[in-house]
Amino acid sequence: MIYHIAGFFIGFILDLLFGDPYWLPHPIRLIGNLIAGLDKMLLGDIREKERDYKKEFRKGILLTVLVLVITISVTAIILYFAYKVTPLLGLAVESIMSYQMLATKCLKLESMKVYVKLKEGDLPGARKAVSMIVGRDTQVLDEIGVAKAAIETVAENTSDGIIAPMLCLAIGGPVLGFFYKAVNTMDSMVGYKNDRYLYFGRPAAKLDDVINFLPARISAVLMITACSFAGKEYSGKHAWQIYKRDRKNHASPNSAHTEAVCAGALGIRLAGDNSYFGKIVQKPYIGDALRTVEFEDIVRANRLLYITAGLCQGICLLCMGLIQIWIIS
Repeated sequence: MIYHIAGFFIGFILDLLFGDPYWLPHPIRLIGNLIAGLDKMLLGDIREKERDYKKEFRKGILLTVLVLVITISVTAIILYFAYKVTPLLGLAVESIMSYQMLATKCLKLESMKVYVKLKEGDLPGARKAVSMIVGRDTQVLDEIGVAKAAIETVAENTSDGIIAPMLCLAIGGPVLGFFYKAVNTMDSMVGYKNDRYLYFGRPAAKLDDVINFLPARISAVLMITACSFAGKEYSGKHAWQIYKRDRKNHASPNSAHTEAVCAGALGIRLAGDNSYFGKIVQKPYIGDALRTVEFEDIVRANRLLYITAGLCQGICLLCMGLIQIWIIS
């Protein structure tokens, strides 16, 4: 247990210090390659006249099961043999695995690239930077639209990019952590409600909704609490009010929770209609426009992100430490 606690903490510190080095092979990319390969093998080149939607759904279940079994098996085997060689090697491997599952600094760095381009007055550069972290059409966005997109990404990914995997790591170590990341990656790759993935990707999308149900709500509570430590620019009271009112203003049952808190905390309005693949998708607003969105709100969203992550890490370490004391006694 003590090695698990140490690996959990070291992984968090490594993420804060180094983020994701782009030159280093990342296990999530490997999971993505596995998903892409199985997608091609199981679904292949679909044609409207030949489609069997029930069969596509069953293949989607098979994809989900195969990806999860392979992911957790490989993770468990690597950890088992590392710890069998020596506990210190096991600790090192667990620390690196934990580090690779968190995206605190990476999310900040990518969103701050948008901020820098906006401050320089480089709208094309800002659009390109934000296109790396959002799925919407960025070429139609003005400066405020680009800033909003970056803020929304930071707010939403506070849950599924940081708090959710951190909770999974605390409970079940890298095995449960990579289980979560595999589900999340499948949802991001095949969970679209388009012609190709509407049925094939549904099992992964629904599973993602289920496993993010509690983390999304825990993330929101932590983020509201973080407002008390963030400074006078943040309103915890308004964050709570907007959270209660707008947390369901999204097609996903989980995505709007931290967005609503962030919008309320900063006193701005997020979401609304956006263009995806050349088509306008109507979405409800989140938050009240008490003031105009500013470029600095990207910085403010990141500050809220870091405090929320720190709170979660501290609470997890406290709980794990108390469990360790209880086991020893």
